[in-house]
Amino acid sequence: MSYLLSATCAVPAAGAVLTAALPAGTSEARRRTTKTVALAVSVLTLGLAAAIAASYEPGGARYQLTESYSWIRSFGISFSLGADGIGTALALLTAVLVPVVMLAGWHDATEPISGSAAGAAPEGSFESKRRTQAFFALILAVEAMVLVSFLATDVFVFYVFFEAMLIPMYFLIGGFGDRAGGPDADRQRSYAAVKFLLYNLLGGLVMLAAVIGLYVAAADQGQATFSLTGLTDAISSGKLVIDPNAQRALFLGFFFAFAVKAPLWPLHTWLPNAMGESTAGTAVLITAVVDKVGTFAMLRFCLGLFPDASKTFAPVIMVLALVGIVYGALVAIGQKDIKRLVAYASISHFGFIILGIFAMTSQGQSGATLYMVNHGISTAVWMLVAGFLISRRGSRLIADYGGVQKVAPVLAGTFLIGGLATLSLPGMAPFVSEFLVLVGTFSRYPALGIVATFGIVLAALYALLLYQRTMTGPVKAPVEGMPDLKARELAVVAPLVALTLLLGVYPKPLTDLVNPAVNDTLSQVHRTDPAPAHPAAAANGGEQK
Repeated sequence: MSYLLSATCAVPAAGAVLTAALPAGTSEARRRTTKTVALAVSVLTLGLAAAIAASYEPGGARYQLTESYSWIRSFGISFSLGADGIGTALALLTAVLVPVVMLAGWHDATEPISGSAAGAAPEGSFESKRRTQAFFALILAVEAMVLVSFLATDVFVFYVFFEAMLIPMYFLIGGFGDRAGGPDADRQRSYAAVKFLLYNLLGGLVMLAAVIGLYVAAADQGQATFSLTGLTDAISSGKLVIDPNAQRALFLGFFFAFAVKAPLWPLHTWLPNAMGESTAGTAVLITAVVDKVGTFAMLRFCLGLFPDASKTFAPVIMVLALVGIVYGALVAIGQKDIKRLVAYASISHFGFIILGIFAMTSQGQSGATLYMVNHGISTAVWMLVAGFLISRRGSRLIADYGGVQKVAPVLAGTFLIGGLATLSLPGMAPFVSEFLVLVGTFSRYPALGIVATFGIVLAALYALLLYQRTMTGPVKAPVEGMPDLKARELAVVAPLVALTLLLGVYPKPLTDLVNPAVNDTLSQVHRTDPAPAHPAAAANGGEQK
């Protein structure tokens, strides 16, 4: 039995404990040691995640490198891990982004919470509120829990870590918030953290009831287990037949929790608050890493465990996703706050992901999976550069900027790349995934596919208008003398920009990784791609051959 998966999850967990246990102090040397240890742990985790991707054989079994350790034997609960193509891709995304987030937030745990320029406070000020150990340990704790969620093949284990990740995220939002929030920043940050926690806890409680219901339904038919593979195999073979009404209720219990996490309109309202009040790095963790657990779980658990209910609710869910696409983009256009604009843009993008999942076509689900990865990379570029911009000016308001490209051309250029990737410009990674989602949706639901394309037009509006208002025009007085990106900041954005361009022109390694898992998912719900209408058949009355 390979121990690669458990090691990949254990390293950041152990690193979180080690980082938190390091000697505390206000000296720069001690803080630098803490940061270096945490960064080294995240780089080691990245190496292990890359080893998982290198070891995975796309033509092999659905779940590979499997591990299982008995946990609660009387209820059939095991700490079981397995890597499929989708989980592997998202685990690798997580492992790539965490060291980037750490570098981006290198000073977020020691600078003043609010006010003007970084470092304006005396050495050691705010140390009681912003301990370096806590900040970096919390990031590693989130990484460990997210990795377990992507690799877990036991429903109960997944649920435990799906919920547990809320705790470190709550402290990251509430304890290490945005320093440009103004005089009311503390109250707004506390509100955002509590709202994030309550929304997601509510979804988790509903899911817990569904998890228990699933176990009871399975136990009644001699399948008393939480094993995902055991349950899906029993459902596929007909050994486990859940009453249609019960299946629909259980599906809704799981889906509600995932829709809150994703987030799907109208359960999205916690996201703009959480991203707006967080540091840029924490905002990236929220939307590029943690929220992806919701959309990933829709594929793995909703479709795998409740195939008939998934098909029943698919049209309604797709309409909600479509509303989210248009609503998120329209509200983004009207935003005055840079970070809230990025948050609403993400709501629109999550609509595309969910649309592709429930179109239940190979193109749609492959595009949705690619979108999870590509959105994580492109949004990280946009949000992190926005964070660098905000830290220099001390304001999140779009109106406080102008002419930045004349004084900080590299910063403006990377900000433009992030915006162009967000609007899915051809040649950049999100274009491939968005195109596949739209093709897959149109082949089964033409009307929904047509309406969804308006999201692309709206994305161009909010992305380009933001760039125009902040980067072009006369140089505003507070922007004069703004420094360009420094070496550390370039090290943060350069690999993300490179990935955005590479996956935009050559997505084949990623598609080869995820497509077998997508095909397995479609077979679980007994769906095949719609047969294209033959032109001759269409001329003779629309019959297909």
